[in-house]
Amino acid sequence: MQIDPRGPRFAAALTTLVLCAVLITGNGVLLAVQTAVFALGAFAGLRYSPYGWLYRVALRPRLSAPGELEDARPPRFAQGVGFGFGLVGTLGYLVGVDWLGMTATALALAAAFLNAAFGYCLGCEMYVLVRRVRSV
Repeated sequence: MQIDPRGPRFAAALTTLVLCAVLITGNGVLLAVQTAVFALGAFAGLRYSPYGWLYRVALRPRLSAPGELEDARPPRFAQGVGFGFGLVGTLGYLVGVDWLGMTATALALAAAFLNAAFGYCLGCEMYVLVRRVRSV
C-alpha cells in the first residue's frame, strides 16, 4: 500500500505534542492513550490511526497532490516501535517507576520530533535495516 508521506509527518507532530505533555505532567494515562494510537497504526494500519484519520479528513483535502507516495510498511513498523516505547513508559508511570516512564517517553519523543521537524523517521530506517539483515 502506498501513502502520502505528509500523513506520518503530521502524525509525528501531534505525537510530539502529546509526548511533551506527558513529560511535563508525568501523566501515565495520557501516555497510555498515545500508546493506543501507536497500536492502531502499527497493528490495524495507518488509516485506522486517529491521527491518520484527522490528516485525511482535515488536511489532505486542502493540500495539493503529493509529489510522490511511499510504502506504508516502514511507517507502520515505526508505529510498532513507538508502541513498544509507549508500553514500557506507560507501565513505568503506572507502577510508580517514574524514571522508566520518563526515559521511554523521552526516547519516543526524540524519534517523533525528528520525523516532525526534519522528516527523518528513525523507525523507518530501522525497518530498512531489519529487512537488509534478514535478506543476508
